[in-house]
Amino acid sequence: MKGNAKLLSSLNSLLADELTVINQYVVQSGMCANWGYSKLHQAFKKLAIDEMHHAEWLIERILFFDGAPTVSKLNPIKIGKTVLDMINNDDITELEVVSTYNDAIKLALNLNDQGTVDLLTKILKMEEDHVDWAEVQHTQIQQMGIENYLVNQTEG
Repeated sequence: MKGNAKLLSSLNSLLADELTVINQYVVQSGMCANWGYSKLHQAFKKLAIDEMHHAEWLIERILFFDGAPTVSKLNPIKIGKTVLDMINNDDITELEVVSTYNDAIKLALNLNDQGTVDLLTKILKMEEDHVDWAEVQHTQIQQMGIENYLVNQTEG
């Protein structure tokens, strides 16, 4: 099925966002594992897996529209040097992605493309959960201090 060029461009832009953040989360997961923060390692790993699903679903939708998924384009990756930097960067990135998904949903609605609206809404809800996760981490750090927070991120 031939897709709308503007919508295909939007879907490929979202795909670049997802591929970028996959890399960001995978690196952060590895860094946290290396530092002994096994709970954060697992949390970042889960976020990366969520983003992999989003990329997969976007690729499927682009292909459905006879488009060509652009998998070679990445946005700048923001890797923090500390856990707090990581969470700050992720929160900013996820908030930007939520805004982009909302814009893409508006476009799909204007094109009367309910299938794409449904897919993007499903992903948007997951992205909002990622924002919520980062905000919870911020609250915990603020309330207990970074040292106590980090102690809670270890297995022992």
